Amino acid sequence: MNAPKELRYASSDEWLLVSGGSATIGVSDYAQDQLSDVVFFEVSVSVGDVVNKNSIIATIESVKAAADVKTPVSGKIIEINEELANAPEVINSDPYGSAWILKIELTDPSQAEALMDADAYTAFCETRGS
Repeated sequence: MNAPKELRYASSDEWLLVSGGSATIGVSDYAQDQLSDVVFFEVSVSVGDVVNKNSIIATIESVKAAADVKTPVSGKIIEINEELANAPEVINSDPYGSAWILKIELTDPSQAEALMDADAYTAFCETRGS
């Protein structure tokens, strides 16, 4: 399992890369591995929407399961990765790169700080059943 050190992680398997007052959100390597082959992706928010922590922002479907993606922080949506809907399989091949889901302007930066670091997230994933 890959968990880059510069990211923060939610227990619901989203990652967050904070840059100034905004953050990029995606799903972790662990999540994509559990889902298996991703075949469909749909964002359920729009640029300009204000979302609260734990709001559903997208749905991922695989040959094995479907999963809701939640935002681990509150804020205003400032950019959406429109390419992901046309190539959902990128979630499997590049979860921390070109498979980012959206960018959000943070309402409360302390929410990002409260998320797990890479070591804590790795340990958390090791306690879960496969």
